[in-house]
Amino acid sequence: MNRWSGVEEFVEVVNSGSFTAAARKLGVSTSHVSRRIDALENRLTTRLLYRTTRQITLTEVGRMYFEHCNNLIEQFADVEALVTQMQTEPVGTLKITAPSVFGEKYIAPLANDFMQVHTKLSVEFHFTNDVVDIVHDGYDLAIRTGELKDSTLMARKLAPRRLYVCASPRYLKEHGYPKHLEDLQSHNCLVGLVDTWAFEENGTPVQYKPKGRWHGNSGSAVLDATLQGLGLAQLPDYYVSRKLLSGDLVEVLPDYRSPDSSVWAVYPFNRNLSAKVRLFVDFLTERFSHHLPWEHEDEPLEDDDHQEAAGR
Repeated sequence: MNRWSGVEEFVEVVNSGSFTAAARKLGVSTSHVSRRIDALENRLTTRLLYRTTRQITLTEVGRMYFEHCNNLIEQFADVEALVTQMQTEPVGTLKITAPSVFGEKYIAPLANDFMQVHTKLSVEFHFTNDVVDIVHDGYDLAIRTGELKDSTLMARKLAPRRLYVCASPRYLKEHGYPKHLEDLQSHNCLVGLVDTWAFEENGTPVQYKPKGRWHGNSGSAVLDATLQGLGLAQLPDYYVSRKLLSGDLVEVLPDYRSPDSSVWAVYPFNRNLSAKVRLFVDFLTERFSHHLPWEHEDEPLEDDDHQEAAGR
């Protein structure tokens, strides 16, 4: 049963003052309006209107019913307007999860810039390197790096990401340069949360399990140990780009470097994506397309953020 049938016609007749005017406003025939209201009164088993050739008068029940239904229609119109606004303008709360330090250093400042322009938007951040089920936990958007494995989500590439195996000049002077992947077995490898290193050999992806006497879950700590000459490390460009340019670090095994991966914006599938997600992802994409901040900064990240996307 369609409980809404006849309600809109009834409210419009009262507001317009006649069946003819209501029919014109609704874009239907007068007989259509009359039939719908008759059916409504039959379903409610009560009369809502007294009708004469000259005027329409509400019954006592009809007046009460009109007041409530008129409020409902106004609220419905407000909700529809809000939904339409949400598809065209960022409003409400944008709930984002991002890797701890990458999110704090590179995503949060851009979100702050975005909020300066879109003043009706609120942002709620959750920084973590743990796996987050963004659908189950109600996130609008996740920032992830590396290989994406959840095919049920939508993804947009924000920026390229390159992995480097590098060491300090002092370490290489003392221990020599590895020239082939098998040479890594004779070197001390600094192992972070990612316990395999990615390479490509003759066009084939290769996974290498590094071994060494240093393990940790902080990218910054891995970087510091590398700078101190404790061994070789594989880290993303946003940790080491400036250090490679300055000569504080030296890349090794460049011929085995794995193909570039990416930084991604990931969000639940929605055929009608909300403006707050769509426009923020557009904003991030545009900013990163013109400027990769880790290529133009003097200081490295201050905490860990070198896990692959599967660990986010």
